[in-house]
Amino acid sequence: MIEQLHYTTTPRYNFPQSLEDLQLPQRFIELSLRSMRNMEGEYFQPDEMAFNQPATENFEDATPVLGTHGPFTIESIPLKPLLGDTPVAAVDISSIKIGETETGILCAIRGAIVWKEKSRYKYLRLGPFPFHITEENKKEIYNLFRHYYFEVSADASAPSLINMQTRIGNLLERWLQLGISCSAHDSIILWDGSLTAGTADSPVNVVSQLLEIARNRLNTVLAFSKTTNLRLSGHRLTDLAEKSKPPCLLQINGFPIPSGPVFTLGNVYVAKLTRGVCSFRLDIDKKVPLERGIEAVQKLLGSDLLIQSYPETLRLAHIFSTFTATEVIGIQRFIAQQYGLRIIVRPNVRRLLFGPFGKDYEG
Repeated sequence: MIEQLHYTTTPRYNFPQSLEDLQLPQRFIELSLRSMRNMEGEYFQPDEMAFNQPATENFEDATPVLGTHGPFTIESIPLKPLLGDTPVAAVDISSIKIGETETGILCAIRGAIVWKEKSRYKYLRLGPFPFHITEENKKEIYNLFRHYYFEVSADASAPSLINMQTRIGNLLERWLQLGISCSAHDSIILWDGSLTAGTADSPVNVVSQLLEIARNRLNTVLAFSKTTNLRLSGHRLTDLAEKSKPPCLLQINGFPIPSGPVFTLGNVYVAKLTRGVCSFRLDIDKKVPLERGIEAVQKLLGSDLLIQSYPETLRLAHIFSTFTATEVIGIQRFIAQQYGLRIIVRPNVRRLLFGPFGKDYEG
């Protein structure tokens, strides 16, 4: 059974003792409302491709291709489900471009938390929250987000307008992950993506802090990557499990450590947890003992439904956060009416010049 929960705002870092009470801080809502006030009466061009073209900037799998030098072996670790009522929690966010105004871009952000406890799935949806981002306010919005959620200095340079949507979404996702880590106890926490750190929105100290908070409350973080560019000796990592008998993990012994500013804060496995064609890159917090990390995966097998090797809790978090085409059209119409925007449709230069040979989307 899925139960919809209500939320209100709470003061900063006043995290609850249960996920039912997880709420957004007032500052987040204020940022959304304040950014929208500066566009009343402007021209507005809805983004026709909004629901087909998600943000392109992606730091999920920023780890570079691994080298082929040095010996390594692949060990298959068979798994046995550990039946029980271990709580499982997952978080995912979605950000989408709504359109453009005379002075900036309109985007919307939504987060979802799903957790399973005592054979019941529950979820909490946060959003959608619209933002009007311009060259004048992008630095203020970005630095307030960083300082508010991560206690870092507010002097970081803001990214370009086209990347602000993804950056704000990533910062919200980190806050939700922090909220779960502070609220859950002796649970399995599922992240969408990898435990890669060292990028602009995933500083090593921030991700390390999130993992430490989770460990201190006896939680184990498991990060599933739906796609990966990680290769080993030229082979895509997830292809290594094609002939393995599920449920199992593939452990790469002698895993080459990439050099550079990007680090992996987890032990990297290939997870093939059910029959089917899918396997996934799975990162488990490096500072969790290996035996406990494997045990957490076995508890996941015994506590959550898995389809095509993917946990149902994380799948639902993705579904509840994702924007549908109907929702995007509804948001566009509501914003245009609420703020008196004048809708215009600019000609598609590529289609005018190249006809059927023009690309549908211009990045």
